[in-house]
Amino acid sequence: MQEEALAAIPAEKETLILSPTGSGKTLAYLLPIVQLLKADSKRQIQAVVVVPARELALQIGQVFQQMGSGFRATCSYGGHPFDVEHRSLTEAPPDVLIGTPGRIVDHIENKSIDLTKTPMLVLDEFDKSLEFGFSEEMKFIAESMSSLKKKVLLSATEAVEIPDYMNIVAPKRINHLTNETVKGLTLKEVVSVEKDKLGALKTLLCHLGKGKSIIFANFRESADRIASYLREEGISCVCFHGGMEQPDREKAICLFRNSSVNCLISTDLAARGLDIPEVDYIIHYHLPNTGDVFTHRNGRTARMNASGQAFVIMYINEMRPSYLPKMLKEKVVEGAPLPPEAEWATIYIGKGKRDKISKGDVVGFLFQKGGLQKDELGIVEVKERYAMAAVKSNKVQQMLKKVADEKIKGMKTKFELVKAV
Repeated sequence: MQEEALAAIPAEKETLILSPTGSGKTLAYLLPIVQLLKADSKRQIQAVVVVPARELALQIGQVFQQMGSGFRATCSYGGHPFDVEHRSLTEAPPDVLIGTPGRIVDHIENKSIDLTKTPMLVLDEFDKSLEFGFSEEMKFIAESMSSLKKKVLLSATEAVEIPDYMNIVAPKRINHLTNETVKGLTLKEVVSVEKDKLGALKTLLCHLGKGKSIIFANFRESADRIASYLREEGISCVCFHGGMEQPDREKAICLFRNSSVNCLISTDLAARGLDIPEVDYIIHYHLPNTGDVFTHRNGRTARMNASGQAFVIMYINEMRPSYLPKMLKEKVVEGAPLPPEAEWATIYIGKGKRDKISKGDVVGFLFQKGGLQKDELGIVEVKERYAMAAVKSNKVQQMLKKVADEKIKGMKTKFELVKAV
């Protein structure tokens, strides 16, 4: 798929890429886009990448940075100060703007950016943007790009119509979708004798023991309710949904990604786009309305040739949707102990990229000043204003005492344990 995209995007005016979640679509379009960028752009935005969610924008920005192309990319999304973005975009327009539809429209209307000479537009997960109700915003962005010469649309489902306002005439189609179940995935059914499935969910998590699980619910309120119940029962977890503030969403994903908690309860916001490797179990607390979404959820596990398991919790009288395939019955025995506590904990460091802090700075500091050994430090993530690092749980308090009065790169800052709340 990446090889086909690398050949098609430079040659074609319109490219439609259909490929499953986790198949590498980001690099599939970033590689050819970078090849088309010009070094003497005269401070013009050369490409716009529109995405449905903030986390996906940040993830694409990180991939772009890791490519080391020498070109600049800026992420633009709601949930943090508009003025900061406005100043940055006005003073130094990037080569590539990656953002959510509403925030990009805000910048166009406030004249932070001028897209009239921008030749390339990428709509990543455009079907999800349509589902989230961003059609008018995407139309506004497309119509603002009067010099638009190249359009790239990406989706993980074929069951969506391309909006008329995109003026797509004869796109080059790169279709790598398949109706087959995710390779390496085992589907299992767990029966709940109660209509309220909370008890069955707890029993299942205790039965599974170790391993990382994403639990999907259909509503934000349900996700919050599940999380509250599990915490009361002694199972550590985090929530992730569109009703949360952006810093809380970022914290939740970081804690789950670095294994400081092994249970993430989410709406379908987590079904696609997020970079969360090594998920062992998918649990459908609620079933989605369509088979496509069911497939996307299951695609969070069994990625990159790994194996994984997906569980559907079914109330005994619940109607079975037509898309649901045959599943193995999982006999879950009550009375298993609670899942073990996570072996990692996360610390917050109050300095980030804007303070010229790099991942190497954090690692060196925690080794030298925190007294950590190589196997006692896990994933380190550096954001704009702060950093987070996973530390072995049995070492974290000792390490925090050692660094309490230390400075990182000569700067005094806050070091504290991040709690899964």
